[in-house]
Amino acid sequence: MRKAAAFVAAILGLAFLSGAIAQTTQPTLVPTPKVKTEALATPPVTAQQQTGARPLTKEDVDAWLDGFIPYAIGKGDIPGAVVVVVKDGQILSSRGYGYANLAKKTKVDPATTLFRPGSVSKLFTWTAVMQQVEQGKLDLNADVNKYLDFKIPPYEGKPITLNNIMTHTAGFEEHAKGVITTDEKANPPFDVLLKRSIPKRVYAPGSTPAYSNYATALAAYIVQRVSGQPFNQYIEQNIFQPLGMQHSTFRQPLPANLKPLMAEGYVSGKDEPYGYEFVGPSPAGSLASTGEDMGRFMIAHLQNGEYQGKRILQPQTAQLMHSPLNVPIPGLNGMAHGFYQTSINGLPVIAHGGDTIAFHSDLHLFLNKGVGLYVSVNSSGKEGASSGLRTALFEDFADRYFPAPADTRQLAKNQAKPYAEKLVGTYASSRRSHGTFLSLTDLIGQAKVSLDKNGSPVVSGFDSLGGQPQKWIPVAPNLWRAAQGHDMLGAKVDGDHVRISTNELAPIIVWDKAPWYRNSSVLMPLVYASLAVLVLTVLLWPARALVRRKYAGKLPFEGRQLWAYRGSRIAALAIVLALVGWAVAVSAMFADFNKLNGSFDPVLTILGLFSVIAFIGGFGVMAWYVYTAWKSGRRWTGKVWSIVLLLAAAVLLYIALAYGLLNLSTNY
Repeated sequence: MRKAAAFVAAILGLAFLSGAIAQTTQPTLVPTPKVKTEALATPPVTAQQQTGARPLTKEDVDAWLDGFIPYAIGKGDIPGAVVVVVKDGQILSSRGYGYANLAKKTKVDPATTLFRPGSVSKLFTWTAVMQQVEQGKLDLNADVNKYLDFKIPPYEGKPITLNNIMTHTAGFEEHAKGVITTDEKANPPFDVLLKRSIPKRVYAPGSTPAYSNYATALAAYIVQRVSGQPFNQYIEQNIFQPLGMQHSTFRQPLPANLKPLMAEGYVSGKDEPYGYEFVGPSPAGSLASTGEDMGRFMIAHLQNGEYQGKRILQPQTAQLMHSPLNVPIPGLNGMAHGFYQTSINGLPVIAHGGDTIAFHSDLHLFLNKGVGLYVSVNSSGKEGASSGLRTALFEDFADRYFPAPADTRQLAKNQAKPYAEKLVGTYASSRRSHGTFLSLTDLIGQAKVSLDKNGSPVVSGFDSLGGQPQKWIPVAPNLWRAAQGHDMLGAKVDGDHVRISTNELAPIIVWDKAPWYRNSSVLMPLVYASLAVLVLTVLLWPARALVRRKYAGKLPFEGRQLWAYRGSRIAALAIVLALVGWAVAVSAMFADFNKLNGSFDPVLTILGLFSVIAFIGGFGVMAWYVYTAWKSGRRWTGKVWSIVLLLAAAVLLYIALAYGLLNLSTNY
């Protein structure tokens, strides 16, 4: 039984790794898709019960929020939340719920309690860029190297522009190193981080949205250089001061006057605060701000750059910033100049969301209504409840105050099925690492599309709010609407190349059908089978030795044949240990993001060196074993097993090469 248990545990080693990675395939500072969350039940007051538009008054929205938010954060195990609604140049509703500090029972105050809006910070960076465009110091279509004191390498001879950066189409691969930590000493200035670690460019500029914190920080560095001011100082003087945002800062650590006002962030299930999060690419996510300060920022953008007589942008610049610039999937939302679209009920809406480890936020601007909605919470909540809460809040807000007739479009089954059939397959996210060990997240986290009994697509990982697979109803060629909620699924088909995304994520992340040699549906069964072969070989080696010893048996070969036999078993053990090592290392890193700040580099270097020996050396030893087994005239079972071992070693060597396990660089 013990051997059987050990065998099962070894086989599940890679599955353990997949579980560790799958929970963190979005390494913070990025709007996240809906996740399974049974913790967030439908609040007592729902927009679906409304038969017409409710008046957007302070009294009505306060009452609605007071019914919605306390229930939602209570069910979701979220300590605190802040919600601000603005309308017609004024803060209409400013509400704090729950606790900023659990131990001290400090209530959330929307006027003075600071939350961390994560990637909503990017909107300030993009505003700063547009200010410099307005002054003639920046050209959105120029090669960014024109403004830098270091060089961003071209991709197939093509440079990147600020327009590429603002639409997340610069083509950088994903980097996680140094993105976030609670260790102040491990957080260098963002410009140092930029020059230390330039992500590889993997897409042609303008071709593929792949959300990038690095690119945003690069834009901030450009602002810093052309303005002649440190970025933090620039934001304070040119955005915070004109808008009266007295309780806001990008500085890390917090200034002394703001530190007592900071809400604590929490990890779900723990009462101890997570600690202050230091963001490496700080202009991409280090803002700390109150709800009411964020309200002032929303008003300025809704009024085309003006707040109470003070301007941060000229009207034509603000209008340009809010205008569509890139639509990756026809029929779905696109990107403006830094804002992404979250249009709903026929209304143009621009927005940005943000997630650190502890804080989770959304900001939406209803451009034609002069209305803005901001929400931030200080925990991801039970089963990721914060994601569902934010989505439900936005959709129910829109349905309550700006309802529209339900979308009843539907293609006939015989018309829709051919489009759905083209989607069937396995897809890789555009936001991923391509050459480091982090590319394992692609192998393990790919999305799979199948068809249900009605011929509609079923997409793994895109579930309804209740955690069930989302049902997609065809409404047009290559376009489906969610049976629950407002989301849409769209596809762009160009011959054999198929690209999909949802309305929520299309502006910043798409999924491309994976080629067979990177397809997890092909590779993962081979990986598990290969791992099973090696583990079984390792387990049977001592077992057979004990049997021979008990019955005074002897191996039927000696000399080089004996050495090859023993070498093959040692090689099998080494390959298994290398995989287990990566499983443990990656699990440890994603369990504690502080290990992504460089402190774990010696472990990764040692593991990389051992992997070179194990995977490459192991394959060589297996090849030698095949040669000796077939040359020696051994029994057919031994010969066949030698081939099986070689094939297993070859599969895992390919995985190691393709997914960065032999890459000795600590630039990830």
